Amino acid sequence: MTMKICTLLTVLAMGWWGFPTNSHSHKVQAFVVAPTISQYSCRRTLDSDNHHCLSTGPPCHVCMPQPHSKLFSADMLRSTRKAHLLLGLTKDSSTTNEPGKNDEESSSGGGALHTVKKSFDLVLVTYFALWYLGNYFYKITNKRALQAAGGAAGFPMTISSLQLGIGSCYGIFLWLTSIRKAPSGLTWKDIMRMLPLAFCYAGAHNSSSFAYSAGSVSFAEIVKAAEPAFAAILAQFLYLRPVSKAKWMTLPIIIGGVMLATVKELNFCTMALVSGCIANLFAAFRGNENKRIMNTGGLQDRIGSVGNQFALTSILSFVLSLPFLVALEGRRWREFVGLVKTSPTVKMNLIASALWFYVYNELSTMTLKKTGAVTQSVANTAKRVIVLVGSAIVFGESWTPLKAVGCAVGIGGVFLYSIVDQIFVPSK
Repeated sequence: MTMKICTLLTVLAMGWWGFPTNSHSHKVQAFVVAPTISQYSCRRTLDSDNHHCLSTGPPCHVCMPQPHSKLFSADMLRSTRKAHLLLGLTKDSSTTNEPGKNDEESSSGGGALHTVKKSFDLVLVTYFALWYLGNYFYKITNKRALQAAGGAAGFPMTISSLQLGIGSCYGIFLWLTSIRKAPSGLTWKDIMRMLPLAFCYAGAHNSSSFAYSAGSVSFAEIVKAAEPAFAAILAQFLYLRPVSKAKWMTLPIIIGGVMLATVKELNFCTMALVSGCIANLFAAFRGNENKRIMNTGGLQDRIGSVGNQFALTSILSFVLSLPFLVALEGRRWREFVGLVKTSPTVKMNLIASALWFYVYNELSTMTLKKTGAVTQSVANTAKRVIVLVGSAIVFGESWTPLKAVGCAVGIGGVFLYSIVDQIFVPSK
């Protein structure tokens, strides 16, 4: 008993004073803090080949170097960690942790030394924050610009096209100022390969603009939540990419939720519903075309980066939108110019929405590249909820109990659609 008490006091003294280790020796000198009193013993000599302790007696003045600091030294921590690894008391976090994580733990048993280092990805958190803010402020400023310009009877095509144009100018500015390296080696054949993606991108954006101009933001968001249904049908039957049975089973939940949320919508508008569905169709095509571009050998290398791909897509989308702008609202161009000159609301919200749209789309791509499938699903679901709640507060949109239930069911179905293949792995 006396020996155990002396051993315990020695352990406490070592923990307080700290001891250096001999890093040049072929033996590893370390003191291991064990879980129980009965296990306190000297681990001064560890065989570097067999990883066995060659001494089991209590600590003594021979094996313990003299203290040199009142702080538990970094040498002591490193030595203890290494001894724990050699003795098998803990696992090496560098081989067991998931990629991108830097957590390090020793055994957490009673009385054991416990060291934890947790990583914090500030860049990823910043991406998420700016993505959410950008998406939210785009929806708000876009709706204000459309309202001030006359709503559905105003200039939705002009505003959406100019948003693409302003974003394109921003992308070109980054290239000209060398803030971002411009793509090199692109050929006309590469541009032609990107045209289908750009056309679908323009169609999705312009159709969404019509939906937001005709109905409330929340109504348009609920309709657009049904996009996975369109994506599944196209992937299965047009692009010949089979969709799992589990995903097909979630589609009735999404469609049912959208129907519940819109069946008694006070701000119901057929034009908003039709435009939202067309936007979903284009968005589904865009997703599949984007996968095709990503899998085109050599094209990604010539483009150079995700930011360059988005800038090129925006420029091509703007060019492809111009004929539709001229056909639908070209004869009213002077009227729109006069409106911009006399209405600061239209002008400022047009510019702001264009920049927010460009930035949040680029940030969303960067964010999704740094995260896994489940994180992406949670992020997209949370983003949609933020927009729904925020727009309802800002614009005073009506929310009936049936609409709230339908919205929850629809968004929950979208989330389930996104993660169901991680829960039930499809058979190959």
